[in-house]
Parts: sequence; structure tokens; C-alpha cells
Amino acid sequence: MRAKELIESLGSRYLSFGFDDFEVRGISCNSNEVCDNFIFVAIEGTHIDGHRFIKEAIERGAKAVIVQTPRHQDTKTPRKVTFIRVKDTRKTLAKLAAQFYRNPSSKLKVIGITGTNGKTTITYLIESLLKEAGFLPAVIGTVNYRFKDRIIPSKNTTPGPIELQSFLADTVQEDINYVIMEVSSHALTQDRTAGVNFQSAIFTNLTQDHLDYHKTLEDYFQAKAKLFKDMNHGTFTVINNDDEYGKRLKGMIKGPEIITYGIENKADITACDIKLDISHTEFILRAIKKEINFKTRLIGRHNIYNILASFAWAFKEGLDQKVVKSALERFNFIPGRLERINCRKDFSVFVDYAHTEDALTCVIKALRQISGNRIIVVFGCGGERDKTKRPKMGYAASELADYVIITNDNSRSEDPQKIIEDIRKGIRKNNYSIIPDRKEAIRKSLSMAGAGDIVLIAGKGHENYQILKNQTVHFDDREVVKECLMSA
Repeated sequence: MRAKELIESLGSRYLSFGFDDFEVRGISCNSNEVCDNFIFVAIEGTHIDGHRFIKEAIERGAKAVIVQTPRHQDTKTPRKVTFIRVKDTRKTLAKLAAQFYRNPSSKLKVIGITGTNGKTTITYLIESLLKEAGFLPAVIGTVNYRFKDRIIPSKNTTPGPIELQSFLADTVQEDINYVIMEVSSHALTQDRTAGVNFQSAIFTNLTQDHLDYHKTLEDYFQAKAKLFKDMNHGTFTVINNDDEYGKRLKGMIKGPEIITYGIENKADITACDIKLDISHTEFILRAIKKEINFKTRLIGRHNIYNILASFAWAFKEGLDQKVVKSALERFNFIPGRLERINCRKDFSVFVDYAHTEDALTCVIKALRQISGNRIIVVFGCGGERDKTKRPKMGYAASELADYVIITNDNSRSEDPQKIIEDIRKGIRKNNYSIIPDRKEAIRKSLSMAGAGDIVLIAGKGHENYQILKNQTVHFDDREVVKECLMSA
């Protein structure tokens, strides 16, 4: 794309050096990635200010630089460079990336899913039902980014705007119909999705998480709400009507249509006559004057909410309900989300991604509802993340489980012992032990389990790594469970 066409789409004013048109080879906010004929966008980040690297970007070949503060005059370079000043370089980067890749989301049906819990499960469920209905879906989420046979490891739940638009452009080239996207609060705050046209969006729930970044629960909610407030007429949203923040959100939405789901409160899509078992869940789904008997291999009340959200979306989208029911009932499991490990023992082992107080509470309660035997929980908390949730998670685990083993998670640069102590402060019962080595903690939990007991290993789920102070090592809870059982 020519620079003149791309830059004029922003409606920005030039600051200096006039303007020379050129064929744009790429866009970047990382000076190390800049090559000849690139546009460099200087972002004022949380820790690093991209304006400090303008000179380096120009030396590497940038022919246009977009800035938020007028610091270009300090850059002495013989190269003729166009400088453009905008109010918000983050939002500009997202819109510029969309323009550079020819606005791929306008050629797709993009579904945005946000909330604290349930996002990943819903992406898998909607992906499954769309495939059953004969469509080609793509997924962007916590586990990975994928379409057809292509799988890209996920660095962030929602990628940066350039990577995001590039991925969307690739899906257009491959004739993808739908893109199902987990939209994180970080991404919304940082305007990573500002260049995406969402055709529909789902709100699951909101509980405490990421307060290291958002500071308050209200800020966290407002970040989530941004997805829905920015949507246009002709789109629709799916809202959990049992969630207090979901109820608030309904009053904030102006353009899109709204369809609700829930179990406790009146909603468009509801569930009743619920029967929970360790191997399956049964319930009756009520969908506007129609009742459908459901039997799913997903377990727990929280997964009923995920199914209701997925069905509500499909219902509003106009998909065949028989096809949707068939796909949802045949769906087996989501990686690291109450994933049952085949241990060939007289006890059960589950691995789950639960890393918030609410998620851990929901998972333990789900297991308690399907078993009267002991529940042994192994978990830790991540370093450099919301510290206030640590004692709350310790309290929830100790109160709801029969025994708790506190261990290490992704400690990052923090002292693992300090993280463990933060968790321990919330515990009021004498039903726990501390084993910092995660593998040994898992081994201990398995050795304690008796007939009919349940071992829950929480916090990392699908992750196959552990981030320590100076290194990232391979570590997969599921693999460790099998290894421990084989060597027992």
C-alpha cells in the first residue's frame, strides 16, 4: 500500500519535513523490527516510551514516524522522514494496521468474547457448532490462534493490533467465515481491537482479576464494557443475566441488539432440571417457547452457563438448532478446563486453569456437587500479578476442599516463598501443607488420594511451561500427573 493512501486515512496532520510518498513495506511499534520503507509508531508504554527509539527506527529504515508527543526535533538524521502527530498512537496503530491489511474484519463475521471466566470454553464450543453447521471458523484465544490445520502458539489472549490484523487477513485469504476471538481487558484498554468490526459479542461474567493492571474492579468492568459500547447498529450481544455486571452492561449498550442467558434470573435462554454427575451433565434448555433436553460430557454448573451462552449466540445468529444441539452434546473437553486425566486409578484427577478466587470456587463447587468423597486441591498463584487475590484464593480452597497443597505457579521475578505466604495468610483451617516444588506437590496429592477421591490441580491448565525468575522451563501438569502415576 502507498504511504499517501495509508496516512491520509488517519486524517492526521503532518508536523515537519513535508511528505514523500513511498510503498509501505510494513508497520511496527518496535524499533528492532523496522526495515526499509516502514512506518514506525511511537507508543507511550507502561514501562518504556517508544518515542525514545525514533532515531533508531529511522536508522533502520523508517520513512514515516507517528508520534504522540512532539519530540521529533531532537532526532538528527540525514534521512528525509515524514512525522505525523496524533492524539493517541495506540488507537492509531490499530487503525493503521487495519488499513494496511485492507480491513479484513469487514469481510468476516467476528465474534468477541469477554469476561473473567468462560471465554476459552465458549470459543471451543462455538467453533465446534460452526464446523458442524458447515462453516470454516478461526479462533484467537488463550490456548492458541488457529484455523484449518494452522496452529499458532498464543503469546497473549488477544494479540497486538499488527499481529491481529495480519492473522485476520490470512483468514480472509483462506475463505474463513467466522473468527471467534477472546477479547481481554488489557487488549481493550490498549485499543488492540480498535480496528476490528465486531458482528457480535458475548459477556460471560466479571469477578476480581487483573487488579495489578486495572487497580479497581470498576476500572476492570469499564474496560470490558468498552467492547460493547463501541459496537454499531446491526450487531448483537449475548449477556449473562445472572451476573450483576451483566445487568449493568445491558443499560450501557445503545446500538446492538441484546439476547440474555441465565439460570437463576429470567432470560431469553435458560436451563432447568439440572442433573450433575462426574461423567456428564443433563438439563433442559428453554429457548423462547421451546424446550430442549441436553446431555453434555462437560461437567459442572459453570459449563451449563458456557453452553447457554454458545446456544444463545447460535440462536441469534439463526443457525439450525438441531445442528447446534448435536455439536454441543458431542463436544468432549477443552484443554486445561476441568480436563480429566485418564489415570486408571480408583480416584479422579482434573487439571484446570482456574487462577482467580471465583474460578477456583466454581470448579471446587462443581466437583463437590458430583462427588461426596474427598477433594484434594493443588494450586499456587502467579508472580507479578494481582497480589490481593492470593489470600482470597487460599481461603476459598481451604474452606471448600478437604485438603490443600500450596505450591509454586509462574513465580516470574517474585520470590515463590513470598507468594506462598500471601496465599497462606487467607487460610483459617489446619487442612493444608506447603510444597514449593510443583512436581512434588502433585506427586504428594496423588499419593494421598483414596478410592472415590478427586484431585484438582489448578492454576496452569493448558500451559506447558513454568516461568521462573531467570528462565522458562517445560512443565505440563497433565504430563506430570501421568509421569508420577507411572513411577508410583
